[in-house]
Amino acid sequence: MTDDRPAPTGEELAALDAHWRAANYLAAGQIYLLANPLLREPLRPEHIKPRLLGHWGTTPGLNLVYTHLNRVIRERGLEALCVWGPGHGGPAVLANSWLEGSYTRTYPTVGRDADGMARLFRQFSFPGGVPSHVAPDVPGSLHEGGELGYSLAHAYGAALDNPGLLVTCVIGDGEAETGPLAGSWHANKFLDPVHDGAVLPVLHLNGYKIANPTVLSRLPEAELTALLRGYGHEPITVAGDDPREVHRAMAVALDQALDRIAGHQRAAREDGVRERPRWPVLVLRTPKGWTGPAEVDGQRVEGTWRSHQVPLTGVRENPEHLRQLEAWLRSYRPEELFDDRGGPRPAVLRCVPEGDARLGCSPHANGGLLLRELPAPPLEEFAVPVERPGATLHEPTRVLGGLLSRIMAETAERRDFRIVGPDETASNRLDAVYEVTGKAWEAAAAAGDEHLEHGGRVMEVLSEHLCQGWLEGYLLTGRHGLFNSYEAFVHIVDSMVNQHIKWLKTARELPWRLPVASLNYLLTSHVWRQDHNGFSHQDPGFVDHVLNKSPEVVRVYLPPDANTLLTVADHVLHTRGYVNVVVAGKQPSFDWLGLDEARAHCARGAGVWEWAGTEDGSREPDVVLACAGDVPTQEVLAAAQLLRRRLPGLAVRVVNVVDMTALLPRDRHPHGMPDAEFDALFTRDRPVVFAYHGYPWLIHRLAYRRAVHPQLHVRGYQESGTTTTPFDMVVRNDLDRYRLVMDVIDRVPGLGGRAVSVRQAMADVRTRHHAWIREHGTDLPEVADWTWEDRPGGDGQ
Repeated sequence: MTDDRPAPTGEELAALDAHWRAANYLAAGQIYLLANPLLREPLRPEHIKPRLLGHWGTTPGLNLVYTHLNRVIRERGLEALCVWGPGHGGPAVLANSWLEGSYTRTYPTVGRDADGMARLFRQFSFPGGVPSHVAPDVPGSLHEGGELGYSLAHAYGAALDNPGLLVTCVIGDGEAETGPLAGSWHANKFLDPVHDGAVLPVLHLNGYKIANPTVLSRLPEAELTALLRGYGHEPITVAGDDPREVHRAMAVALDQALDRIAGHQRAAREDGVRERPRWPVLVLRTPKGWTGPAEVDGQRVEGTWRSHQVPLTGVRENPEHLRQLEAWLRSYRPEELFDDRGGPRPAVLRCVPEGDARLGCSPHANGGLLLRELPAPPLEEFAVPVERPGATLHEPTRVLGGLLSRIMAETAERRDFRIVGPDETASNRLDAVYEVTGKAWEAAAAAGDEHLEHGGRVMEVLSEHLCQGWLEGYLLTGRHGLFNSYEAFVHIVDSMVNQHIKWLKTARELPWRLPVASLNYLLTSHVWRQDHNGFSHQDPGFVDHVLNKSPEVVRVYLPPDANTLLTVADHVLHTRGYVNVVVAGKQPSFDWLGLDEARAHCARGAGVWEWAGTEDGSREPDVVLACAGDVPTQEVLAAAQLLRRRLPGLAVRVVNVVDMTALLPRDRHPHGMPDAEFDALFTRDRPVVFAYHGYPWLIHRLAYRRAVHPQLHVRGYQESGTTTTPFDMVVRNDLDRYRLVMDVIDRVPGLGGRAVSVRQAMADVRTRHHAWIREHGTDLPEVADWTWEDRPGGDGQ
């Protein structure tokens, strides 16, 4: 490693300063100006936007980083990407992409001239324009930063399996206070210097958040240095408020950091060094609102929290504010920076790279450009044989593990598929993947460790935030993956998936952004089989959260057995631009459908299981028993069997739902069923008893516009749980087979009086159940040993 590169010359520093001043001017102009972009006449109130929106405080620091990254990218021929943690500093990234020409390449109507500058200014935070954050609209972006805390995880996800890529990540000091960001500092223990790229964090300490000082900016320097070294980094500090001195220090520091990164990678790739590197981190201390108004109305602004958003707010109404704004803008000397046509002068662009090397043109920030089809091994090699329904049991996720292992093997050279999860891959029965790859791990190993591997492609860390951020960054840069988690604890990333869904929805509306691979969740260890861990581990509500979001983007699947899980997983892994949630059990469960039947059923999304009901087709059923989820499906089939035995004249239809969005009307979701199809399946007026995996009110919300909704009665999780037996969980929540039979008797007109003895028998079994489990600690034998029996003369399919 070498840290002795010559410092930049005065001419180089002048070029860097010119670019930085131009970016600052363009950023401030976006916040304020509606017209007169080059100040070719004195500013008047009508030149000012009626609503002043944006964030100035972080912008000069972001401009500094962008400017200096340009130099090293150009000089070193780097392949680079930058994640802007303070994404609210949107004016900075927009300004720089306009200067380098990537914005005009993406949006030709916003040219690099006076008219284009005027459009750039007008559109910012303006109706019909662009958002104030680094949204998908901005070339070169893959992280909006509206919700703070995720930048560093995204950066590491982008670097995984990208050995030639440098990912710089600017972390605001307010953002550094968040839990997800604090956990993300540990990502360097998983970065393999052989197979992965490098992440260079830039901790930008400008001292303040919206209205308060930041924690890290007030730490003594020695304490902050010790903290960062404790995280495994080697800090390099740049501090000051004199632009010329800061430019010099920043250039030297960036060269030092990149030399060290190159040295670590060379040692690992060429010399076989396996010791975990101490990667550099830049600590950048510059004033908040740097170069903006020093004081406004007698109060200090530059270097304080008052510069966070709009330093001068009354510009249209207050002549003094208007004068200050004009002086501020002219302090950048725009006549030196832009030519007569309004384009940037050559000196401003001296350090800017060309072509796809420009940060705004990086294909890694438009991952659909790099995405390759995932291998699709034949499912027949992994499917379980089903001669008749319910004759065998398998662990669905273990069956899926075989498919995932094959995909891992077939992407071993490409290295574009990863599995992430919080310490649960083996627990969730997916450990077949360890036959192909280990768990990524660059920290120390000890005797007894299993499956740890330099360059492993399974990512496990007990931070759902970090898992989510890794996978988002990985997908957005053109790769594939799967997030497996216990169902109850995926809620930890509710807000993160919300942000990702918003990103995907906006990206779909931009023709230049190609679709990326879908974000796929496998939720297992679910509510009905967390009887051993208890109430804290019992929560099926993630599905509700996701189904509140943009219907163009979200999909939810509840496969009832191993072959339907295989079919659903194969489908979602090959989709693009969605968030797919798959909920499936890991415990042994009955096999209901063969592979061909599973494929047909999953393609429909919902369908009648004729072999399970008792209707003969001559008339509509007396009742529909519907189900979604593996445990509810078993309970419905057990209830159907009881009804067949106890009430043989009753015409029962059994409907299973795999795709939850099929319940929505077609005009509400692309997968929704038209009314005619829904009515044919569920009838328009017959009682429907629906056993659902999660909270019952979700089904009512999805189906409230359907004709049969007044006859719809849903059983599901009612927030009643504890450490108990598996069957007691369904009894506690009134989802058990006996309760379902009672519901049928209560809701089929005229049946109650004829079936009073049957209803009483069902209630008696529930009473006996409560006594039995308290005495024996196990479920009733007729429940524990239950099997499906074909109806007489039925072939089971």
